[in-house]
Amino acid sequence: MKKIHIELIMPEGKKIDEMVDSINVPGVDGDFEILPDHTPFITKIRPGTLCLNTNNKTTKYAIHDGFITVDKDKVIIISEIAESEKEIDLNRAKLSKERAEKRIFNSKDEDIDYRRAEVSLHKAVARINTIG
Repeated sequence: MKKIHIELIMPEGKKIDEMVDSINVPGVDGDFEILPDHTPFITKIRPGTLCLNTNNKTTKYAIHDGFITVDKDKVIIISEIAESEKEIDLNRAKLSKERAEKRIFNSKDEDIDYRRAEVSLHKAVARINTIG
């Protein structure tokens, strides 16, 4: 079976550099799948779960915003944060989600940075969904 090369690049360097069968990506307009020989394109990604599928095994990463370029045999994702299932602390993610929801929905403080709270909420939900 033909494979596709994926590189995930973060500020610290390459997080992923491997050959896979397919890739599921959280796009800003919805999730999409990339197979070998895909039509080339560039788009933005949103917080969500990145799935790498190889030999009937799926490896998941919580990914938080970024960009993706797709060529017929290579995918490059640039993201500030990407965490494997093993790197995610589920309890910490749940607490982060609760704090963000309180800031957004229950706060009477006018000085709350709602955009920051919303970003925090999306990241926490991506982490929780990646694990479970």
